This record gives sequence, C-alpha cells and structure tokens, in this order.
Amino acid sequence: MKRIHKISFLLVIALSLLIMSCRAYPGQDLKLQSIKPPDTPNSKPVIIILIDSLMDKPLHEAIKKGSAPALQYLMERGKYYPHMVSSFPTMSVTIDSTMLTGTYADQHHVPGLVWFSGKENRMIFYGNGPKETMKIDQPQVLMDAIYQLNQVQLNKQTKTIHEELAERGKQSASINGIVFRGKTEHSLQLPPLIANTTSLPQQVKVTGPPLLSYAAMAQLDPNNSRNARMWKKYGMNNLFSAHDTAFLIKQKKLPSVTIAYFPENDMAVHRKGISHLGGIEKADQALQVVLNAFGSWDQAIKSAIWIVMGDSAQSAVQDDRQTATVDLRPLLNQYRIARLNQPIGADDQIVISTNERMAYVYAIDDQVPLSDVVKHLQKESKLDLIAIKDGNTVQVTTGKNSRMLSYRPGGNATDEYGQFWTISGDPSLADITVTNNRIKYGKYPDVLARLYGAMNSHEGRFAVVTVQPGYEVVTESSPTHIGGGAHGSLHELDSLVPFLVTGTDTLPKTMRIVDIKDWIVQLVNEKGK
Repeated sequence: MKRIHKISFLLVIALSLLIMSCRAYPGQDLKLQSIKPPDTPNSKPVIIILIDSLMDKPLHEAIKKGSAPALQYLMERGKYYPHMVSSFPTMSVTIDSTMLTGTYADQHHVPGLVWFSGKENRMIFYGNGPKETMKIDQPQVLMDAIYQLNQVQLNKQTKTIHEELAERGKQSASINGIVFRGKTEHSLQLPPLIANTTSLPQQVKVTGPPLLSYAAMAQLDPNNSRNARMWKKYGMNNLFSAHDTAFLIKQKKLPSVTIAYFPENDMAVHRKGISHLGGIEKADQALQVVLNAFGSWDQAIKSAIWIVMGDSAQSAVQDDRQTATVDLRPLLNQYRIARLNQPIGADDQIVISTNERMAYVYAIDDQVPLSDVVKHLQKESKLDLIAIKDGNTVQVTTGKNSRMLSYRPGGNATDEYGQFWTISGDPSLADITVTNNRIKYGKYPDVLARLYGAMNSHEGRFAVVTVQPGYEVVTESSPTHIGGGAHGSLHELDSLVPFLVTGTDTLPKTMRIVDIKDWIVQLVNEKGK
C-alpha cells in the first residue's frame, strides 16, 4: 500500500544527509516507568500484529515452504480465518482509521491516501510515489502525515481505541502505527536538518496512547537505533517495530493493548507481485523477535492474547504499462483539470485524486454536472464501478454500461451483517443478489456500507471510480505497479485479508475490520474484571 514511508519517509532529498540514528524523545522513559501493570494477575495483554498486505494464499505457501514458523505456530494453536473484510478505499490510512475507530469513512472522515479538501482548497497527501512527492509541498505532506491526519482530519467526535481504553482506565501502545491518536501528549522529534532547513518545527506535539513509537521520531527501546538508520527507512520497518514491542515485553511493561505495525511486506508485493513470499518471511522473522522476548513461544501464548492480521490484500497488475493503466484525464479533457504542482485555480473545474485502483473525481466548478462527468467516465470499459451520491442515495453504474443501481441506508432489505438498505435498479451490477429481502454479496464484500462510507467521508461533489482487476488508475505522476500488485478498490481481491487469534475463544461480531475495535474493548474490559 502506498504509505507514509513511500515519500522516502521524511522529505526525500534531505533525509540522505541525516544522522544515522535517533533517540527516544524526552520523557518517554519516565512515561514507561509509570505504566500500570495488567489489571489483575490473571489478565492477559492483547498484542495485535498488523502485517501490511498479508494475504491468505501466499501465507499458506510460506508455511508450506517452512519459511514462516512463527505464523505457523500461532495458526496451529489458535483460530484462523482467511477472509476478513477490509475498509474502503483499501488504503492504509483509511483502513487503520477504521480499525482504530470501529467506523467506516463516513464517520472517521479519512477518505484515502490522496484526496481533495474543499475546506482548505488543496490536495491532501499522506505520502505517495516519488514523482508526485517532488511536485508538491513536501513539508506540508510531512505535516499532513504526522500531525493533520491524527490531530485534525481524523474526526474528533469518533473515539479511537486508545482514547476509549484510556477513558476506561486501560493503557495501550502504538508501535509504528500510522493512525495513533490518544489522550497522552507526546513530542515527535523531527530530524534537525528538516527543522533547520524548512519552516517545520523540531518538535511536533501530538496526542497518542501512553506508549507511542513512531520510527525515527519516537522510540521506546533506547537501544533500537540500529533499526532506525537511513538505509532502514529511519525505523519504518519490521525489526524496529518488533524490537520496540519486545522491549515492552522484557521490561514487563506491556499495556492492556499493543498495536504493532509491520510495513515491509506491502512494498515487496507491490514490486514483485502477489505471489512473492519474501515479505511474509521477513515479517515472520520479526514476529519471532517478539515471541522470543517471552523466553519461549509456549510462554508467549500463555502470557498474551495474540492477533495477527492483514489490512488489505493486493491484486495483480498486468505487466504492460499501456494496457494496465487507466488515465482518467483524456476522458475529461473538455474540462480544466487541476495540475499537481500548482495551487487550485479559480478556473479549474476537475480535481482527480488517485488511490491506486480507485480515484475520487471532484467537480469543483458548480457549472459542471456530476452526471455529465459520469457519462464521460463511462466511455472507459476498464472502469469497474462508478458512483455518485444524491442526498442520502448512492447511485452506481459502470464503464460501457447503462445499467444503474441506487441504494440508501434503512429499509426492508437486510444483509449478512445485519445492516438494512433500500435498493432499486439492478443490484447485479455490484454482484448483489436480493431474495426475500435478504441481501447476499458476491465479489464486492460489504459493498453497500463500504462504498457509502467513502461517498460520505468528506464534503464536496465527487464521483468514486474503481477499476477492474489487472488495472490501476493513473493521472499526473501517480505511481504505478506494472507487473506487481496494487489495491484500493472494492473488489474481493483487494479486500479480503487473513485473521488469526490465539488466547481467547471470543471473536469480533463479524469478520470485518470495522468490528475489531468493539471486540478488543470488550475483551480487555471483560478480562480486567
């Protein structure tokens, strides 16, 4: 997934001159000493290992090969579910916001990795490909990623798991998590060269859980600097996450919930394709570091509840660039499309924000009807779903097709997750069948709620488009993954991830990432009684 570290993490060029290690930020060791032990001697802390772009088939292949012993060990001693439903768009910032808040984007208000803010009249980038990075305001990208995302754009009315646990008197930790908002104040330490050569401050005040680890800007283990060097993405790597987690274990300072993010598998799959096993093998090696911190793996599963999961999957991108890429600009060339390296102008009419296999297409000129934008987009047969909203109703169509599906929340039809909808038109367009008011999803899992979330995630007049498997949406300088893997869409190939748990007999209400937060809060609350 295109993530924050893919802007070469901190301002592409300046980072090459940075110091080779970093330190824990002031006061972190004092906060560590103040962490309360688990609530009762019999309560188990919860450790969540989030492996970016972990998928079922390559996971089993790695286990069969014998190169993922830690994952195999946990799988054989717990419960494994291959098809947990992700959020939408299937991009890290939106998925992580969903996991931490237990809501879709209509409530947490993080629409994707790239989107347009009408309030600020600018594009929001949390970090994307190097070509885009060199064309935009890099200090602003950094501040969007480390400050605006958590402290401004993530809806303050929607509590994160860290905030809710704090209100219940429980402690938590975030280790390399992109979304981490909590109730404890922290100072992220920007590298001096960045602070001294830009308008950015050396310290950025944020709120997070009591224990916050965030690559080169914050670490828990003072001896973990070896994993935060320049050539190791300044700490945004598996081993940095593993050693900071292991540090809490060895110091007997594990809080009620620890969320640790292992990022490297994502980049490997993007480059080498969906069958590549190297990223899973590296994640397993890092997981072994965490398990070993307990003294033995048997002791590890006796001492904690373990959850290992992916965030989104990836689907294969064709290896011919001309075939694989879907450029939306020629379809909309009768309008003035905003340029990436220029401020939004008064005469601009269209803004396009691409998120790999999906895009937001904004009609920022009131004289441009969205219905006309849709008609132009429909000329492209590779577009999978095209959606706009009319009040509380979402209207869906597709490329080279005149069929239409309309739906809204509430009504007599109920889906497998207990959600009620009113549906008209042709539900087969979204691979939905409705029998006796019972909705069954096909290749777009939980499509009604997930798409509704994106359509209502932020203000503005826009269309949401996704492309069929094998393709990516491109615009000016957007990154591509020709011959590799990509995600972003509603399709099951992008949306279904493995989930394994050991140490508890309970499960989330449904196999959806949106239901994990409530389950964890309940789990922690019950075991602490």
